[in-house]
Amino acid sequence: MDRDRKSTGLKSLQGKIWEAGYRAGELRGQVYADVAPAFARWKGQGRDIAVFSSGSVQAQHCLFANSTAGDLTPFIRAYFDTTTGPKTAAESYERIVAAVERSPSEVLFLSDVGAELDAARRAGLQTALCVRSPEAVPPGSGHPVIRTFDQVLLDNAR
Repeated sequence: MDRDRKSTGLKSLQGKIWEAGYRAGELRGQVYADVAPAFARWKGQGRDIAVFSSGSVQAQHCLFANSTAGDLTPFIRAYFDTTTGPKTAAESYERIVAAVERSPSEVLFLSDVGAELDAARRAGLQTALCVRSPEAVPPGSGHPVIRTFDQVLLDNAR
């Protein structure tokens, strides 16, 4: 884990360890203050929310069920992890689009990693680079830049 390897086996073990910590109340999922209101807004607009993380589905579920903003799992339709494929492979995003039964152009993928956004774009998804730190200068990735979820999907269009 110190090497940040995306090994499915290690991530599965990590999820099991984290689940014990969450259950014991020793861990809380850290989310930015704008996440819960954005999730509520998107759900109210009839939008689906899915998470694609290098952390296991189990770890993702634990984090969102035990977040500092409360249980966010009712807002999330689907979770995807490294069993879907590498986050830098367009095929992974094609699998996600098929699983959520949407056309690629209907899906917006947010990430702070340019290579992931590039892969999602190759699969036909809309993309946006999320740069949270106010002092950070976003790289010239060619992806629209957002600094907060308050900038995302403000209209009621689907």
